[in-house]
Amino acid sequence: MATEFRNEPLTDFSKPENKKRMESAIERVHAQLGQRYPLVIGNEKRLSTDFFPSRNPADPDEIVGHFSKGEKADAVKSIEVAAKSFESWKRVKPEERASHLFKAAARMRDRKYELSAWMIFEVGKSWVEADADVAEAIDFLEFYGREMIRLGGAQPLTPAPGEKNELHYIPLGVCVVLPPWNFPLAITTGMTSAAIVAGNTVVLKPSSDSPAIAAKMCEVFEEAGLPPGVLNFVTGSGGAIGDTLVEHPKTRMIAFTGSKAVGLHINELAAKVSPGQIWVKRVIAEMGGKDAIVVDADTDLDEAAMGVANSAFGYQGQKCSACSRVIVDKKVYDEFLGKLVKRVQAITVGPTRDQSNFMGPVVSERAMKSILEYIDIGKKEGRVVAGGGKTGAKGYFIQPTVIADVAPNARLSQEEIFGPVLAVTKAENFDEALEIANNTEYGLTGAVYTRDRAKLEAAKQAFHVGNLYLNRKCTGAMVGAHPFGGFNMSGTDSKAGGRDYLLLFTQAKVWSEKV
Repeated sequence: MATEFRNEPLTDFSKPENKKRMESAIERVHAQLGQRYPLVIGNEKRLSTDFFPSRNPADPDEIVGHFSKGEKADAVKSIEVAAKSFESWKRVKPEERASHLFKAAARMRDRKYELSAWMIFEVGKSWVEADADVAEAIDFLEFYGREMIRLGGAQPLTPAPGEKNELHYIPLGVCVVLPPWNFPLAITTGMTSAAIVAGNTVVLKPSSDSPAIAAKMCEVFEEAGLPPGVLNFVTGSGGAIGDTLVEHPKTRMIAFTGSKAVGLHINELAAKVSPGQIWVKRVIAEMGGKDAIVVDADTDLDEAAMGVANSAFGYQGQKCSACSRVIVDKKVYDEFLGKLVKRVQAITVGPTRDQSNFMGPVVSERAMKSILEYIDIGKKEGRVVAGGGKTGAKGYFIQPTVIADVAPNARLSQEEIFGPVLAVTKAENFDEALEIANNTEYGLTGAVYTRDRAKLEAAKQAFHVGNLYLNRKCTGAMVGAHPFGGFNMSGTDSKAGGRDYLLLFTQAKVWSEKV
């Protein structure tokens, strides 16, 4: 019997032995860069004739790996293989499916430093951010395994005289998993493991910015004894194979995390019935955010400045939960801004192989160009008080940037930037601050700093976000403790890491027998 769920502890890198293990893992992984990776479809591991590179964003000349460029035929084959494998996998008992997740969690613990090192090289995570990503992936495995055991048996029903009634949650079919690059192990593992433990089979197409880490996750499941065909791995462009996977008539559901534009495109494609399709496809879409922190006049400004800085610039602001707007009561606006700028100017930026760097590179040249364009827009819409440009001659490094005096309806206040850029807006009072916080099309995370209990209670009701944090930063959701998902254009509010999440990967079947 599984023990009660507990979150995976984070690594304390102040301990010399842990620091040494991380340094050793970085060297080992560095020696493995540049390998070629195959498509994995059923029992077949096949290198394609064409490849695309995954680059180290801190040193774009360094190739993390060469990945097989899948074609439409590969996408079709992967769905067909997954559909065939589903016929046997759906009959495996929930407890046995859960055991594969528990074994995978154990393997991830064994490989924790190595997996962190891959994220340092491929997506520029700091030691702390990479370690937290691995811990969250382990949490998803442990939590969803236990949840499937809980949901695996007959569920409670109201007794009906003269009948025996049962409700069981059964799997759906083939699930296409389309994860993002910013939590390349945690979110990839979370969506994949939820689908698998619920009895579905998976075709995983990772982001082209983080395929190596997804490949390592697939290795972990293989080491855990997952049967071939339950998890299939195809790499390539979204246009070449992503749309094919979504549109295929044997695809039963799609689990996606990424931008609003791509999420809406997937939702539209999935809504169209393909020839031979006999179901309405289910879509889980976790999309963007334009998250705000409200700073009241009656609060600890030092604590608020620390929370805002960590929320805005942790992992280079490349989190859907990152603070990209801070809305401050005019009574303390100047004082708070001074404290915030002082903290931001102390942030170290550089290659994250070096533990001392808090911020690394943004993920790609494309991302860097987009973020720098937004900074130029911000220079016209507000006043740059920290950062404001690129840093370093090599790599995709951008200074942590704070732009003050930004109007609530400015582009910098409305559009998701997904980088280290923070807009600061002045509010007349707390009520106006909440109105400003709600004035975007998104509704993912938010936070409020105040000592006033009445204002905290008012924010609980008025601040329309899926995850609201009070007197703490707006990032760092923990599996089990903070089920995660947002409103409006932030997606379908799927609440990953919560007790309802697995229900999205199942369907309820009831049978009633006269007795």
